[in-house]
Amino acid sequence: MNTFIVGGTGFLGYYTCLELLKKGHKVSTLAHIPPPEALDFPGEVTLAIADMNKMSDEQLLSHLQGMDGLIFAAGIDDRVVPKAPAYPFFYEGNVVATERILRLAKQAGVKRAVIFSSYFVACHRMVPEMKLAEKHPYIRSRVEQIDAGIAVAGDEMVVNFLALPYIFGALPGRMPLWEPLLKYLESKGSWIFYPAGGSAMVAVQEVASAAVGALERGENGRLYEVAAENLTWVEFLTRLGAFLNKPKKILTLPKWVVKFGAALVSLHYKLKGKESGLNLVPFVDLQTRNAFLDLESAPKALVYEHADLQEAFEATVEVYQSLKAQTKR
Repeated sequence: MNTFIVGGTGFLGYYTCLELLKKGHKVSTLAHIPPPEALDFPGEVTLAIADMNKMSDEQLLSHLQGMDGLIFAAGIDDRVVPKAPAYPFFYEGNVVATERILRLAKQAGVKRAVIFSSYFVACHRMVPEMKLAEKHPYIRSRVEQIDAGIAVAGDEMVVNFLALPYIFGALPGRMPLWEPLLKYLESKGSWIFYPAGGSAMVAVQEVASAAVGALERGENGRLYEVAAENLTWVEFLTRLGAFLNKPKKILTLPKWVVKFGAALVSLHYKLKGKESGLNLVPFVDLQTRNAFLDLESAPKALVYEHADLQEAFEATVEVYQSLKAQTKR
């Protein structure tokens, strides 16, 4: 297929470009930042650098003409802390942007689309009693993103979604998002303090495989849970920390201590006129449970194999250490 990726120079988009090429597809991408100099970006990919949100419909439509498939890998995630109130920011970046790109894609004759979504949507569906979409602006935007995407696609386009959890791997020349946690694991002392609970984890290569599988054979309206392993936080920190060669004892914090810390961070944001997309105090209730995903349904439906999470942990640490050493020179 002729495939158009929004966000092809990003962490997930780059590996998806590689996987598409590997499977014989033609790839074009629009990205708002150029690839890092250290990245050997494939010359077979038609690359345009521009901010989609600053382009007219006509300009964006010109990139979509002649395309068979679309992958949208450019939503706003919960790490961004915008000015209060947070919801309009996440609504614009996730819901409005998705509606627009799908509307124009359908106009251009694109028949299949994949939207990178969030692990928290799967959690929202698994534990409805926690009312995650009601309490957290970011999660609400991701839930509404799916509803909006299905509505825009209608019967003329197949659109499906990937619920992506914590992702590991390396993008040469770009510091991993896990830098703060790795610094914490490298800190002085023999103990690490962390909440109870656990989460799903995945390697970036597996995300790319799932994306191509979803583009080729995903069912309309489906949310696919993409994960390689479910790990408690203690298991995760132990395995990640082993690559730093600084073994530490991990002490689990009581929930009330975690909530107290979350309240202080929320107060800090409020004093600065900001609001997190995750309402931090009630978010602790999700953070401290084993919020695990289904590991087998997506690989079976989308016909791909799990990537090695241990190798992804190692690659994450290696690029972190490499770039840290460069900054000290």
